Amino acid sequence: MNKVKFNESILKDAEKIVDECMGEASAFCQSRCPMHTDVKKYVNLIGEKKYDEAVKVIREQLFLPNTLGRICAHPCEMDCRRSVEYNQPLSIAALKRFAAEQADDEKLWDLTKEAANGKSVAIIGAGPAGAQAAINLSKLGYDVTIYDKLEVLGGMMRVGIPAYRLPRDIIDYEYTYLDKLGVKFEMGVEIGKDISFEQLKNDYDAVLLAHGAHKGNVIPMPGHKSEGVFPATEYLMEISLTQAFTGAGKRIMVIGGGDVAMDCARSSLRIGAEEVYQCSLEDFDNLPASEEEIHESLKEGILFNAGWGPVEIMSKDNKVTGIKMKRVNTIFDEAGNFAPTYHNEERTIEVDTVVMAAGQLVEDVSGGMLEQTRGGRFVVDKATLATSVENIFVAGDACGSNIVVEAMALGRKAAISIDRSLQGVDLLANRDLRLEEVYDTNLEIPLPKGTENLQRLHTNMRPIRERIRDFEQADLGFTEEQALKESSRCLSCECKLCMKECIMMNDFGECPKEIMLPLAQGGEMNVLMAYSCNGCDNCTIVCPHELPMKKIFVGARKDYVAANGGESPIPGHKAIKIHQILGFSKFFSTKKRGGK
Repeated sequence: MNKVKFNESILKDAEKIVDECMGEASAFCQSRCPMHTDVKKYVNLIGEKKYDEAVKVIREQLFLPNTLGRICAHPCEMDCRRSVEYNQPLSIAALKRFAAEQADDEKLWDLTKEAANGKSVAIIGAGPAGAQAAINLSKLGYDVTIYDKLEVLGGMMRVGIPAYRLPRDIIDYEYTYLDKLGVKFEMGVEIGKDISFEQLKNDYDAVLLAHGAHKGNVIPMPGHKSEGVFPATEYLMEISLTQAFTGAGKRIMVIGGGDVAMDCARSSLRIGAEEVYQCSLEDFDNLPASEEEIHESLKEGILFNAGWGPVEIMSKDNKVTGIKMKRVNTIFDEAGNFAPTYHNEERTIEVDTVVMAAGQLVEDVSGGMLEQTRGGRFVVDKATLATSVENIFVAGDACGSNIVVEAMALGRKAAISIDRSLQGVDLLANRDLRLEEVYDTNLEIPLPKGTENLQRLHTNMRPIRERIRDFEQADLGFTEEQALKESSRCLSCECKLCMKECIMMNDFGECPKEIMLPLAQGGEMNVLMAYSCNGCDNCTIVCPHELPMKKIFVGARKDYVAANGGESPIPGHKAIKIHQILGFSKFFSTKKRGGK
């Protein structure tokens, strides 16, 4: 048969399908995960009790399944369809933890690597950003060494997140993945003190700064230099390492409304505080902390003063005796600048300790070589994380991430840039940045028929009076029965409604976009598709965009017949030949009115 020249309208319809088909569109949870974890896939595997397969899917993107199952801020849950429709998102993080607890075995870990390429990379910081970059680079054949001033692994995950939320043995176990990949560690080594940044720059082909934001921020207000005022980073680090804090009293005020503030407040109870207070500019309905942390803080007895701003730390003999607050009127001015204003209403609370959880700062380990901006964060090209100095890159909190999974995504992005730089490839050429960041999905589909508003299941917590006395994990996770029930709430968000209606199309691809791509881009189509369509049009009827699949399949038959000398290109189509001769059907006939 001669090459088929398809009608222009058919080609335009094919292009429309390629542009608008949602068959390949990511689920909302996956597009909102900075690491693009295939949530839908592993949740459904959990529902089938295929826990080892679920862990494999998780570990395709995340080397910390059990850690993130406990402490991830789970942006995926915010855009979960059940959250948007019913305010009852799937417990994605808890299901990830369940799968990891059931089946995360190092025998299943992917340790494949490319051959050594003879190039080396130094990474400053053993937190999630540095570790993720080390994994990616090591698997590409680089010799990677991580330096950290701490003696323990995990960075701020280890010394900033309390052990009752993240048991330390879990961090240690999951970090052994880096050991197995051959990543080297130099712990207890402070850059700028034990070894200069300049020396690292000279000794390695590339350097990545991923040392986080460990420097505490103390708000300058009257009394802030009094004895008994501490930054949250110092407070949480000592508690994490010793389960105590030398300078803490019995009545503690935590300034801040985020998760760090909740960690400080809840940790205060566990080191023996009798009363723990919170205050923040944000009112209760606008606290930046996660709902879970706020809820558990309230249950454990933290006394909230949300919407009250601290204006003075009171003291006697330079020791904290109390804190004065005013009710907040506004936090930002009309231009959006931070400029809090207050009502005249005042409140004073007697405390002996003030912990400031109002942001952290990044230390300069470059000796002034790199430019820094607000909060000490290093100035980088946002698309590549490159600095102004050749082969020096930054990732994680040191350049602006806020949560662990974001830091990991930036570590991965930095690894891609480092590899390109050391291989002499342009940092941006033919690079799909969408695959490295959170992105918007074009999935716009109706809820499946019969969808019910099923209540979200919550994990099991230790009794309050018991858990506030120690640093053993407070959240016990799901039972198997709970995990299976919760996984069944997943709506498996995808389009492909046409593929469920049409058996034929499933023989030629996963969705109309994939099927029509050769036609739209090269004017080619599998002839069997055109002649397999029975013209029912159900594919278009169920399509949210009413895309014209049948119109293309049936319309293409005329073009095939025209290219085949007026006959069907399919051997044995005698019935179609009769239709063509006698003009019984417009689907097959090439006759024209009044013609032959």
